[in-house]
Amino acid sequence: MGDPRGFLKHDRHLPDRRPVPVRLLDWREVYESFPDEDLRRQASRCMDCGIPFCNDGCPLGNLIPDWNDLVYREHWQGAIERLHATNNFPEFTGRLCPAPCEAACVLGINEPPVTIKQVEVSIVDRAWEEGWIRPLPPQERTGRQVAVIGSGPAGLAAAQQLTRAGHDVVVFERADRIGGLLRYGIPEFKMEKRHLDRRLAQMEAEGTEFRTNVDVGVDLPVEELRSDYDAVVLACGATQWRDLPIPGRDLEGVHQAMEYLPWGNRLQEGDVDRSPIDAEGRHVVIIGGGDTGADCLGTAHRQGAASIHQFEIMPRPPDERPDANPWPTWPMVYRVSSAHEEGGERVYAINTAEFLGEDGRLTGLRTHRVEQVFEDGRMSFEPVESSEEEFRADLVFLAMGFTGPEQGPLLEELGLELDGRGNVGRDGGYATNVDGVYVCGDMGRGQSLIVWAIAEGRSCAAAVDRALSGSTRLPSPVAPTAAPLR
Repeated sequence: MGDPRGFLKHDRHLPDRRPVPVRLLDWREVYESFPDEDLRRQASRCMDCGIPFCNDGCPLGNLIPDWNDLVYREHWQGAIERLHATNNFPEFTGRLCPAPCEAACVLGINEPPVTIKQVEVSIVDRAWEEGWIRPLPPQERTGRQVAVIGSGPAGLAAAQQLTRAGHDVVVFERADRIGGLLRYGIPEFKMEKRHLDRRLAQMEAEGTEFRTNVDVGVDLPVEELRSDYDAVVLACGATQWRDLPIPGRDLEGVHQAMEYLPWGNRLQEGDVDRSPIDAEGRHVVIIGGGDTGADCLGTAHRQGAASIHQFEIMPRPPDERPDANPWPTWPMVYRVSSAHEEGGERVYAINTAEFLGEDGRLTGLRTHRVEQVFEDGRMSFEPVESSEEEFRADLVFLAMGFTGPEQGPLLEELGLELDGRGNVGRDGGYATNVDGVYVCGDMGRGQSLIVWAIAEGRSCAAAVDRALSGSTRLPSPVAPTAAPLR
């Protein structure tokens, strides 16, 4: 390593976030720039640990110690080459991944881990600025046609790999722009869409074709798809949201998170002047304590909500790892995202029993506190006696996760079999029960992380290339699984 004593000399440090009153005036990313010298110090904290558990903690198998060392030595072009060797889109993961690599960092056993994610995003941002990232079109074409359905991170990764292998790839997207949840789910303050657009421009220059406003199975018959393409990759995500069917669910003002968040993105694209679901001056309750709930929180802050409560049925996590959650497992600890830093009240161990309203319009919620109970290995939430409470609410956003792929003409007409969790079934080569049809990402895995989506897209591309060409030189970082990460 560049500095074998770096972890002894320097503490963990991240770039500052812009002041809350300032960043709430716009939708730009929340972080300030990070000086190169500070970044080199952080890279120097990477230890000569012998077995880099961070590599295994990352589903992509990123060569983390290699590019930490290269950054410390200021060999930036070598760093981006190592980074791109395992990750098609580090500008996405460097902003959006929760960094399981950092959770597995050996230094993290008894000290704050290396700032792996910040080093990653700094490498790729510098590479774009310096013009080092260019299209990599294939030298030869195979003449094989591949359709990729869905343009989220899994679909884009599969498409780029297959294009570079020489196949003619068309990506179909039912929305009016490419990107899936990267485009219409992730708020601008977490990832500005210019990062997505320049990567898409690279892919188009390499030969990938994008077709928007095409709902396969509706606008494009499945029979035509099957006859026109040698292989089909399904990467439509797990977009079937989890609902809350309690009294009052049909009141005006109760929305799914994914009915709300895309309007913030469309506002930034210039499609609308004002979101039709606007929290300005209104009392908001978000049901769900995960990343999607935090995205709703940050969006409502920027719209000028009068008050915001975020509900979570689980108890508040501890500040430090409990003994039952040892390194290098993912630490289930209390975290404060940029959106939480901006305001709102987080309420734990609470369950919503009823939506209240007048004249068909939401006015509040009736809740009770719950206790987490384990019996015979099963977890349940039992109401706490005399804990009923009412909260005022003009808007409620349901951010309780996703249950699997949407049912519809695509799945039905292809005749796809589902696994026991409701995801599209597949074998060890990402192949479904239908010949020539493959599935990757959340559609086969279940709701998971962006880093898993990219890893599965890359691996699925290798499986498709092998089936079409007899062999492949594409890397295959992960084996398929139907089980969600968490």
